[in-house]
Amino acid sequence: MKKIPVGVLGATGTVGQRFVQLLADHPWFEVVAVTGSERTAGRPFREGVNWVIGGTIPTTIADLIVQPTEPTLEITGKPPVVFSALPTAEAREWEPKFAAAGYAVVTNASAYRMTPDVPLLIPEINPEHTGLIATQRANNNWQGFIVASPNCSTTSAILPMKVFQDTFGLEAALIVTMQALSGAGYPGVSSMDIIDNVVPYIGGEDTKLENEPKKMLGSFRDGAVQFADIRTSAQANRVPVIDGHLASVSVKLGRHVSAEEAIAALQSWQPPQICRELPTSPAELLVYRSESDRPQPRLDRDTGDGLAWTVGKVRECDVLDIRYMAITHNTLRGAASGSILNAELLVKQGFIGY
Repeated sequence: MKKIPVGVLGATGTVGQRFVQLLADHPWFEVVAVTGSERTAGRPFREGVNWVIGGTIPTTIADLIVQPTEPTLEITGKPPVVFSALPTAEAREWEPKFAAAGYAVVTNASAYRMTPDVPLLIPEINPEHTGLIATQRANNNWQGFIVASPNCSTTSAILPMKVFQDTFGLEAALIVTMQALSGAGYPGVSSMDIIDNVVPYIGGEDTKLENEPKKMLGSFRDGAVQFADIRTSAQANRVPVIDGHLASVSVKLGRHVSAEEAIAALQSWQPPQICRELPTSPAELLVYRSESDRPQPRLDRDTGDGLAWTVGKVRECDVLDIRYMAITHNTLRGAASGSILNAELLVKQGFIGY
């Protein structure tokens, strides 16, 4: 297929760099525009970026001139597509302006995740929520739209919750996360704060972990999402690991379930058929590890090229019903790669293309 031209907003930051890296050889998308701050605008990308993510700057993108973040980018798709790696404050200002100008904004930022008519999307979890796009366009009189990815910590916990919700019913969840340093961006957490330590606070993270699953696990009907009736309590922690968010979760289900039943549900789960048509989606999306000491960040974060969930330690819980551990790669599945998968879904559903 002819590649769809796309732009990357905030391309010089760490998440923006990951978008650039992953999109450089993508079979469906071609980066034709990048934006950055006043400091970098007007310079070739290779000169304006402080490349910190490993590997080298893709040659196909290195000489693109960094443009200001304004909805005047010359992108010829219908609608023109931009991936947003903007900081929250800038995303809050600019993403609606791009949508109003007719762009499809596929964002990793948090600014509009909980806006009622913005899909908060993981293709394997809630592909039908893209039905909100029509509502969003009508509400705002936009030709474009915004589609958001969830927080990287929410991503690590939610797939088993979805499996259990569909199979047994889901009533409540207690979520404790051990989150990698890369989630704080670059230069991130001070070494004096994190070496020999765990920091039991990440600003706003507990609230995101408590609210986002309710939206994502909700039902779409009559042009709106009805939030799932799930009680949630969360505590987020920063730990001295480079990549990979690990979630420890206990859930109350709709009926009593043995550990063996819960494991069987995870092992037999299959993603929606449309996800098998997305080029970035791994062949094995949910990997169950039966070892008593798995999953671990160093051993499991790169499973499925960093796009799979690894789940283990499923046991009965004396307080609720079932407990488990799950991990995803926070800068891939939990950030740039997750947004790219969202865009692939939008292509298959006919929302973006030529």
